[in-house]
Amino acid sequence: MDAVWLGPPKATFPWRARYVAWGVGTVVFLLVLAVERRMNIGFGFFSTAWALVITVALTRLICAKIGHERPLGAVMQMWMRELTAPREKSQATGGAASAARVRVRRRRPVPKNKRPRRGRARQGQAQRQTQRQSQARRQEGRQAQQQPRTTRTQQVGSRRTRSKEVRGVRSPSRR
Repeated sequence: MDAVWLGPPKATFPWRARYVAWGVGTVVFLLVLAVERRMNIGFGFFSTAWALVITVALTRLICAKIGHERPLGAVMQMWMRELTAPREKSQATGGAASAARVRVRRRRPVPKNKRPRRGRARQGQAQRQTQRQSQARRQEGRQAQQQPRTTRTQQVGSRRTRSKEVRGVRSPSRR
């Protein structure tokens, strides 16, 4: 049986309210008034009436969740644990791979231990060395363009056949 206070003797209230509801209602009413003050709502008849209506609604909601099997302390503890429990991340970190932030350089990076020191005397030497390397690359490219291309296809009669070369080794039957 719930502990219910019906009011003073011979002048009972028209509603039933448990002792827990009176305590919860008092605390909720004070919290609602404090929130009204923080929202710069002045203390007047209508603001207090709305605070009372909000208090009754919140108290009924809270008291519907508590009972003998689940007392107020257990509900408050469960509520706090629910609020502070670790949550699964619903939003993925990262995203689609993008090359938007990748820096592109004309030259390949040189390891730190093989980088030339940039002193005044060595600075000209490093520039000459890079010029020599770029000239050598250009010459290699020209030589590769000038050499005739060798194809593996051979004309045999009216039929074109491919040689059976595998890594530069020919089979003895196809010489």
